[in-house]
Amino acid sequence: MVVIGVTVVANLVAAAVDFGRSKWVLKNMAGYGLPASWIVPLGLVKAAGAVGLLAGFVVPVVGVAAAVGLVLYFVGAVAVVVRARVWRDVGYPTAFLALAVASLVVA
Repeated sequence: MVVIGVTVVANLVAAAVDFGRSKWVLKNMAGYGLPASWIVPLGLVKAAGAVGLLAGFVVPVVGVAAAVGLVLYFVGAVAVVVRARVWRDVGYPTAFLALAVASLVVA
């Protein structure tokens, strides 16, 4: 339950940063070769995953699906950063991936 709570909070904060079109996030995205127009949709995916994890407390299969979605999202995020060879940034999506995996395990 704590793991899921931390994952929810982390993803909601990350989504809020995306929705705010933070300059540092836009700069990082450009460095990874991603268009700025993707920032809000990517934030929506994080927010949906967080909400799905919360819904999983009531409907467990929804929580599992949300955790799987977040795992896939952050596998992709790690791959994008690695492909761009921005090694200093790989820890960020890796930490979120670890939270998503841990949430999947306990979901």
